[in-house]
Amino acid sequence: MNDAAPSTPPPPAPPSPADALRFAFGTLTVLPVRVARWDRAAARGGMLCAPLAGLVVGLCAAALGGALLVLGGGPLLAAVGSAAVPAVLTRGLHLDGLADTADGLGSGKPADEALRIMKRSDIGPFGVVTLLFGLFAQVAAVSRLYAAGWAYGATGVAVAAVAARCALTLASRTGVPAARPEGLGAAVAQTVPVRAALGCAALVTAGCAAAGGVFGPYGALHAGLAVVCGLAAGELLLRHCRRRFGGVTGDVFGALAESAGLAVLVVLALG
Repeated sequence: MNDAAPSTPPPPAPPSPADALRFAFGTLTVLPVRVARWDRAAARGGMLCAPLAGLVVGLCAAALGGALLVLGGGPLLAAVGSAAVPAVLTRGLHLDGLADTADGLGSGKPADEALRIMKRSDIGPFGVVTLLFGLFAQVAAVSRLYAAGWAYGATGVAVAAVAARCALTLASRTGVPAARPEGLGAAVAQTVPVRAALGCAALVTAGCAAAGGVFGPYGALHAGLAVVCGLAAGELLLRHCRRRFGGVTGDVFGALAESAGLAVLVVLALG
């Protein structure tokens, strides 16, 4: 009889860069990418790669908006096209998350009941109003950028999309718990070390400032400041959601992305 203790299974192998990219694109877009690994390590890599998914979405949105502008559609139509692309490439999940989070926050109910409201399939009055004004503000800001030229509009749309996904990286850092034990929020909550999240935010800010540098030193400063303001707006919303719900959910992630991206566009348009 063998009384030896059973051997401990070896820890899972660290995810490859391809696993991280698959997780990011497979969960944050509708692009035909198969998620090969669905564990905490892959989630950490995926959320660190979230800004790259945002870059692809932003470039697609900029391509359609720029094409509509060049073809004579005007800044407003170009802005509508650029706003529609991210909604399509995410199946509207971020917009749905924004509406559900608005319903949960606006209900004034305790955390458990507010989370149940957010899980419902319908959208309440708070969600409808927030969604409408959010989309109107987004189209108005992008239209203002396209009115200054297709390059301004395309750059602004891309920068906003990258910053919006960077807000998700920051929200996945350790110390930010999940509000529910299931769902996307629980899968990615507290997977990213704080230093790695802050490093990603610094890299994104520097990269976006470099993109704005195409328009000169002021353009670089303006783009970098817009990203900082967008991430700050996302942090303010994240703190409020943590107080109200006790943590993050998939809906909160969607609201963070939409809020951060809109803040970036507003700051760019004000310049």
